[in-house]
Amino acid sequence: MNEITKIIQSPLFSSQKKKLHKNQIKNLDEAIRIIAQNPEFGTGKAGDLNGVQVYKFNLINTLVLLAYEIDKSTLFLYSFGSHQNFYKELKNYINR
Repeated sequence: MNEITKIIQSPLFSSQKKKLHKNQIKNLDEAIRIIAQNPEFGTGKAGDLNGVQVYKFNLINTLVLLAYEIDKSTLFLYSFGSHQNFYKELKNYINR
């Protein structure tokens, strides 16, 4: 696996991140660092979300899913959120 040299946030990811508090952003950034160091930490998805990986982490006592994709040495961050409707909304976002 190539080393991650570039991280790109989708517009959805960026707008979600702006709504977080500073301590939540710190936890999110730590999760992104973990993924960048070892992209295999996430679980690969199949079907409509083929190629997308999801990493689960705690964001201030809440389980959060972080959807991303690796393309060569680029980490593309799609979205994050709680499990409720996460995959449905992610599928709609990716397929539009």
